[in-house]
Amino acid sequence: MPSYTAVGGVERSASTGLSAILLNRDGRYPRRTLFQELEKIGFDYIISMEGPQERYDIEELSGRFPSVRFILLKKMISPGEQINLAVSELTSPLFFVLWNDLRLLYGGGAEKIANRFLYNSEQVSPGQQKNTGHRLCTVPVIQNSQFETLPTLIVPAFLQKNLKTFPVAPLKEGLSTLYPFDGVGIYDRDRFVMLGGFDGTLKNLHWQLMDFGFRAYLWGEEIQCTQLVRLCYDGEVPAEDSTAEESYRRFYLKNLAPVFRGDSAHIPLRRFPGYLFRTGFDPFSAWEDFSAARRWVKTNRFRFRTDARVITDRWVHPES
Repeated sequence: MPSYTAVGGVERSASTGLSAILLNRDGRYPRRTLFQELEKIGFDYIISMEGPQERYDIEELSGRFPSVRFILLKKMISPGEQINLAVSELTSPLFFVLWNDLRLLYGGGAEKIANRFLYNSEQVSPGQQKNTGHRLCTVPVIQNSQFETLPTLIVPAFLQKNLKTFPVAPLKEGLSTLYPFDGVGIYDRDRFVMLGGFDGTLKNLHWQLMDFGFRAYLWGEEIQCTQLVRLCYDGEVPAEDSTAEESYRRFYLKNLAPVFRGDSAHIPLRRFPGYLFRTGFDPFSAWEDFSAARRWVKTNRFRFRTDARVITDRWVHPES
């Protein structure tokens, strides 16, 4: 666990079952106004992830907003690691990952959002509703600063044995996406923890999201969009860095190399020559990484429900 100090967050603002995790991007944003907006939405707690730079407003803000817990990192860590750390500070059944340059346009307050995704209409007993827990993550519609809807749903496909992803617009309720764009979404905390959260060994956010999404689908989880919550960016839409570097290699071994047979997955030895060719590593280093991934897949082999080829085929042929 990264070194950090937690300040504030001593009072629960509401009892909706939904808390917020706020990631902070570079740029100057009016923090007091931002926390006022988040407080008005009515989240149970707000976790604000703060970088290692000096923040002279923390004491004043923590006094003004007692439901906000500031996580002061000793050193900068990746967004996925920040989310993992924030989740360890929360007990709410649902959490909403946001950035400081996003604003809620439509969706109602936290209670209304939580009721949509925490419960269904099936009555267990008078006045009580059943927790469906059927979806790992629900992603909102996201617009740019001109209020144009962004193509934030990610569709994977293999083209000539190479994995590609294509962004498409969220045209209707419940469409699947490979991963939550920019990490933004409403997550089921228990399912997130059971999945293992984001892989902190991957430092590139794009490959963290790719790994999270593929692992979710490989292990039988769902990530879908909703038209009932809409956000917009204040400034430029963040660009994804999909450079195939060290993070990609680990992503490949954990997600694309495993083969599912019967009721479990494994990485066949025949995958090694291709991996060695892709990486350009010396054979000894490549074999170390390959062997470590085989052990990881063996440990988790019964958690797999399918493999990457089947997942992408279902996107192309959803009825198959």
